[in-house]
Amino acid sequence: MNAERILHPFPAFYRTDSEVLILGSFPSVKSREQMFFYGHPQNRFWRVLATLFHEQIPASIAEKAALLERNRIALWDVIGACTITGSSDSSIRDVVPNDLTPILTGAPIRAIYVNGKTAERYYLKYQRPVLGRDAVVLPSTSPANAACSFDRLLAAWSVVKGTNE
Repeated sequence: MNAERILHPFPAFYRTDSEVLILGSFPSVKSREQMFFYGHPQNRFWRVLATLFHEQIPASIAEKAALLERNRIALWDVIGACTITGSSDSSIRDVVPNDLTPILTGAPIRAIYVNGKTAERYYLKYQRPVLGRDAVVLPSTSPANAACSFDRLLAAWSVVKGTNE
């Protein structure tokens, strides 16, 4: 598989009442195919959120969007364009960051979370200096982070629910 220069193919998800912003690094091949966040069936993101908020695991994009809306969660990625091989975070280079200001000025975001160490690394490099806002790093829900059990993910991600109560 060859490295490709890719622009983020779909928009941020947020509403004017979003209070939590969760940032990934850059969408996987499956997410790019589906044109929505966390599209890989083995990614535990949707299972974690559904469990935290005592909801059914969403299957369709409409169900995923509804879960986010009900719980005032915004989703976006730190990176707006990059050169990447497949879905490999370690291959990311030539990064152009996303502009987070539309979300932060358009919604009362109380907390910013990053999904995994790659998102944290790029947030600290590109976003933190511009925004002056810290982000809490959470363990990645990616199938590549198989060493982290679902129970450990759920315990760490429970801070997201605490922000919305």
